[in-house]
Amino acid sequence: MATPHNSAKKGDFAKTVLMPGDPLRSKFIAENFLEDAVLVNNVRGVQGYTGKYKGRSVSVMASGMGMPSMSIYSYELFSVYDVDTIIRVGSAGATSPSLKLKDIVIADSAYTVSNIVDQLGFDKSVKIVATPCKVALAEKIAKEKGFEYKVGKLMSSDVFYRKTDLDEMKRLGVLAVEMEAAALFLNASLTGKNALAICTISDSLVTGEALSAFDRETSFTQMMELALEVACD
Repeated sequence: MATPHNSAKKGDFAKTVLMPGDPLRSKFIAENFLEDAVLVNNVRGVQGYTGKYKGRSVSVMASGMGMPSMSIYSYELFSVYDVDTIIRVGSAGATSPSLKLKDIVIADSAYTVSNIVDQLGFDKSVKIVATPCKVALAEKIAKEKGFEYKVGKLMSSDVFYRKTDLDEMKRLGVLAVEMEAAALFLNASLTGKNALAICTISDSLVTGEALSAFDRETSFTQMMELALEVACD
């Protein structure tokens, strides 16, 4: 059952997996939100755990940084480990002045110029979207909890150190930039599974403000809670 990137056995993962980029964020979620969490994968230090949240089985495993890494881990979870839903929980840089640090973006779609679209066998005109019912559920829960959030489009970039054209992002309707969501949404489409991305604003390309690495690892608790509530609905 093991893959080159995952030593878990069949049945080790729950049907829904939260997927942060950072392995330390995976560990943080497992230790602070899950009961009876068990480490089921640690190949390359990419930690995967399965435990209980409000009595329901939920897993969390890191994706690593960037679309190639997300593509590997999400595809294996969907196609080898029978996972039905993956929820990305990560950080993003705001390109909209309407977003403040620690605000939440529930992504209904993603935009990318990456050639991963071609490499996964999709036409360049493909609409890269999250699963609509998961988006609607996340929005409903966020509203009930009084979280500061927006629903909209993310840009998934292959390049972290890049000059972002804010006018172009506005024209495209992009709220924030990150590096994984498009690959996750494409793999969900490819395998007939469900995908959602919930990101917390860690920095603003508009104002230049930014959170520390420690804050990114440990303070995004509203995003984590929201994803877990979606997972258990």
